[in-house]
Amino acid sequence: MSPSNTLPSRITTEELLDDVMTSPSAALVRDLSEIEGDILILGVGGKMGPTLARLARRAAPQKRILAVARFSSSGLRESLERACVETIATDLLDRAAIEALPRVRNIVFMAGFKFGADENPGLTWAMNVLMPAVVADSFRDSHIVAFSTGCVYPFAPVDDGGSKETERPDPPGEYAMSCLGRERMFEYNSLLHGTPGRLFRLNYSIDLRYGVLHDIAVKVRNREPLDVTMGHVNVIWQGDACAQALRCLKHCTVPTTPINVSGPEILSVRALAEEFGMRLDKRPIIVGEEADRSWLTNTELATRLFGPPQMPLPLLLDWIADWVAADRRSLNKPTKFDVRSGAY
Repeated sequence: MSPSNTLPSRITTEELLDDVMTSPSAALVRDLSEIEGDILILGVGGKMGPTLARLARRAAPQKRILAVARFSSSGLRESLERACVETIATDLLDRAAIEALPRVRNIVFMAGFKFGADENPGLTWAMNVLMPAVVADSFRDSHIVAFSTGCVYPFAPVDDGGSKETERPDPPGEYAMSCLGRERMFEYNSLLHGTPGRLFRLNYSIDLRYGVLHDIAVKVRNREPLDVTMGHVNVIWQGDACAQALRCLKHCTVPTTPINVSGPEILSVRALAEEFGMRLDKRPIIVGEEADRSWLTNTELATRLFGPPQMPLPLLLDWIADWVAADRRSLNKPTKFDVRSGAY
């Protein structure tokens, strides 16, 4: 990503947003040049997948970048192909389709199912456990970076720096339990076959169209009550998160091991609302009281490997406030970061 002093003061189009998020840092270019083989992205159709694919393409022009999804969203496949990303339309719940995919040395696994998990637990476990088990076995000879979530941890004390990778998981609800199941499938196959990997425990990725900061800003703009019971969060710019996922391909372990990925700061939801209130000239409506525990992760390991995320928080607040004030496009996918039950 470009140094902060070369970043625009505001982002007014999705084209500029995409360009900023997919501009590779010198460190990412170097790391991808030092790994052998091409890159296959499984489950490219989510919020982060297109950014990661385009970022990989720009950072590693000498490699093939292949992207797999059902491509049910109009225009996504064509836009990736215009960016010189090779696309493969397939259903990852089809074991034969997984076996038919090209054998590629480096895998970024992004497929999963979250919202609606409690209403459709069978599909949740099929997508988040059964299918990853097939992928892990089929690509046993690859390096696999598998996306996961910080929701596998119990709530952490706000004043204790967040959960470390050594914390024993204690996931609440169908979704978080199935995410731990996904990790266990990659872990089992890594132990069985010696597959190098990383379990990419992410929370919370943001851009201007979705994410915790977007959700808070919209509530402040609309003068809607903001419950601060889940009073503290970590966040990371989507471009930074995608860059760290790709750089993990150079830092796989045998057996696969977790790595926490987010911003290093523990942020107060109330303080973030007040920051948006100043930028939007709106007084936030705060309800509830902050609990002494939240879903928080300690990112010391990622910071040691990759350095801190490059996108500064004050600039993100400025960008998101401007985006929301202008009522530019939202993905309409609330994060539900304030849900403490684990029910999605």
